[in-house]
Amino acid sequence: MTQAPPKVAEALESIADRWFTEQRRARRWAGFWRGLIAFYFGLFVAVYLASNWDALWTARGPHAAVVKIEGPIGSRGQASAQNVVKALRAAFDNPRAKAVLLAIDSPGGSPVQAELISAEIKRLRGIHPDRPIIAVIADTGASAAYYIAAAAQRIYASRASLVGSIGVRIDSFGFDGVLRELGVERRLLTAGTNKGILDPFSPLPGEQRVFVQGVLDELHQQFITAVRDGRGERLQGGEELFTGLFWSGEAARNLGLVDALGGTRTVLDNLSLEHAVDYTPSAFAQALRETFGAVVDDAVGSLTGREWTWR
Repeated sequence: MTQAPPKVAEALESIADRWFTEQRRARRWAGFWRGLIAFYFGLFVAVYLASNWDALWTARGPHAAVVKIEGPIGSRGQASAQNVVKALRAAFDNPRAKAVLLAIDSPGGSPVQAELISAEIKRLRGIHPDRPIIAVIADTGASAAYYIAAAAQRIYASRASLVGSIGVRIDSFGFDGVLRELGVERRLLTAGTNKGILDPFSPLPGEQRVFVQGVLDELHQQFITAVRDGRGERLQGGEELFTGLFWSGEAARNLGLVDALGGTRTVLDNLSLEHAVDYTPSAFAQALRETFGAVVDDAVGSLTGREWTWR
């Protein structure tokens, strides 16, 4: 066997040394990153458990499950149908949750999201007729938020809460007059006669205005039907209830939009329950779940004795 020249052998040995050095360095970095990930995972779990320890412990006994509907109702916010429905299902999955409280503080928002939440409330009521769903309005329960509240068996509000606004609206602006004053020509090309409807830089022809109003009227009637179905004979007012007006909690009670005055503590006392547990998925919990998946759910579930998931 021919022996490699000394220079070639030295070069090969140098290459091998560098390769082994790179491998050792790569293993050290891999171990470092694994350790760092494990550290942050442990930190996230520790912070989550520390911030929710009372709730986790209380959830092991009889309690009322709180599902918050706060802020604008929309597909991308915290008060989305996805988040609220997950929380509702989690609450009903726990047999220790003897009632569900909808903690509402919202001016309204998407009618589609409100209808999805309302439909889920009615579905769960049918499956679990022995567990009441009660809406508790804080500062505001208006428009789409009241649409959701009407699906509950009872509605509570504070005296100064704002309740109602049963109506539908579309917001837009008309800048076509400004463009004419400035001498600017709007060039909007469409395939479809009405594809540019409600374009803020184009005039709104009368026939399009009539069409849009018809859509609003249809949605409004759906809203009215949902409220009438939910509240039934408890409604004491007339057609003024459905004009978009809103009332204080006390006036809303007199009109039958609200059953009683009070907050969460009042409801708990009436249900003979001592504790309430918030089932609303927080932004932190969502980030934790997205980062570490179902591992955290399983760990928390083993501590609470139930499946702590939002499906």
